[in-house]
Amino acid sequence: MIELSSSLSGKAFSLSDLEQKLKPLGYSIGGNWDYEHGSFDYKMDDKEGYLFLRLPFKAVNSELDSAGAVVELQQPFLLSHVYQDSVDPEGNIGNVTAAFNQFAEPKDKDGEFPEDYISLGQAHLHEVEKLLL
Repeated sequence: MIELSSSLSGKAFSLSDLEQKLKPLGYSIGGNWDYEHGSFDYKMDDKEGYLFLRLPFKAVNSELDSAGAVVELQQPFLLSHVYQDSVDPEGNIGNVTAAFNQFAEPKDKDGEFPEDYISLGQAHLHEVEKLLL
């Protein structure tokens, strides 16, 4: 994980406004959200794992699934997930468990981030700053 400084950190926005502006640029709300926090993720590459620019946020005035939710953006960061390229060694589960947990554990949840993608991530962040500020 590589933290990036940004003038967006600490700024509040309507969650629906952020979605309308960021989704056309390729951002999606990451699957790790709950009622109090979440993130917008931009997948930069997926050749040897997944490389993301992540824009985390936390709820300010209500839960995220409430109409009119306002969120505060946190410090953005670059993230690398390196997934298993073989069978998951913990894959010895039954059919019921497999129905709910279909994905292998990452090989490395916080893999090394390739140097040549850091400037690309910073460029994407700068694009978002220009759009939102």
